[in-house]
Amino acid sequence: MIVKNEQDINGLMEIGKIVSLIREELYRKTVPGITTKELDELAGKLFTENGAVSAPQDMYDFPGYTCISVNDEVAHGIPGSRVIQEGDLVNIDVSASKNGYFADTGKSFVVGNGDPKLVKLCEVAQEAFEEGLKCFKPGAKKNRIGKFVYNTAKNHGFTVIKNLTGHGIGTSLHEEPDHILNYFDSWDNDLLKEGMVIAFEPFISTSAEEVYEESDGWTFKTKNKSFVAQYEHTVIITKDKPIITTL
Repeated sequence: MIVKNEQDINGLMEIGKIVSLIREELYRKTVPGITTKELDELAGKLFTENGAVSAPQDMYDFPGYTCISVNDEVAHGIPGSRVIQEGDLVNIDVSASKNGYFADTGKSFVVGNGDPKLVKLCEVAQEAFEEGLKCFKPGAKKNRIGKFVYNTAKNHGFTVIKNLTGHGIGTSLHEEPDHILNYFDSWDNDLLKEGMVIAFEPFISTSAEEVYEESDGWTFKTKNKSFVAQYEHTVIITKDKPIITTL
């Protein structure tokens, strides 16, 4: 999507605020003893209260309002009977629409006291996002974003997942550009444009560089059971600084 007017900005900001509210409420409620299904049902209640619709459920018949991934699950984890434990690495990913506008956000975190390496992994995912965000300028090459993300991961002894990417968003959950890579590709040199809306989501890994899809048809994992942290926001590119709709 290319933002054309104030109505577009207001619509994107409204749904961005809603998904960020839900993300943070699920984050606060993620404590030892709660199930991922209980967290997801809370999200469903909040969607209804705010007049929003779960994007993965509405568009792709995903079996949940949100994606909740735990430990070796990287993304698209299906909410269910799994009980959250102290020290678990959890990812909450919330995407939704309202009045024809979409937003997508997510973050990984360690529940309670956990492995310091996993805590660091989550911090590096956020740092990679912040570094990549510096490239969100009209006329900049798209592949610079992945270069900044990859270098941030490498500098901390981690790597990136190469077959999960960010994407365009706005009036649908997935739009052009169809990928925002987490590594540098010299051929991926399209230019960013003013008004472009992007769901930017670095995936930082302890060692694996690829994920595979589980037999459930949704959940992504790594073959060597690497841990992966994601940090995602929906961003509007402007001639000044980028606008994050999901803060």
